[in-house]
Amino acid sequence: MIKHRKKVEIVTDSVEIKTVIELLDEIGVSGYTIIRDVIGKGGRGKRMGDEVTDLLKNSYIMVICNDIEAHKIAEAIMSIKRKFGGICIVSDAIVISGHSPAP
Repeated sequence: MIKHRKKVEIVTDSVEIKTVIELLDEIGVSGYTIIRDVIGKGGRGKRMGDEVTDLLKNSYIMVICNDIEAHKIAEAIMSIKRKFGGICIVSDAIVISGHSPAP
């Protein structure tokens, strides 16, 4: 089965993961993927993953959803981005699966 969806990618401080998950649950997304301790370089400098505390580590969250959910996520994540930085990317995605997705 092929479906046209949106992919929302969020990189934020690891301490904000619980808040992001709560936002996703409130919006009603059916699933997400989290990768902890991602490394890279951006507006806040390098994050190399060797920090002592989660306060300085980043996590990556990916959501595949419909247009309405993607818009709601982007709007909701703005308050976190203003406070902690990070990035939110929304792009088109084609999902290929062997089963029917949840409604």
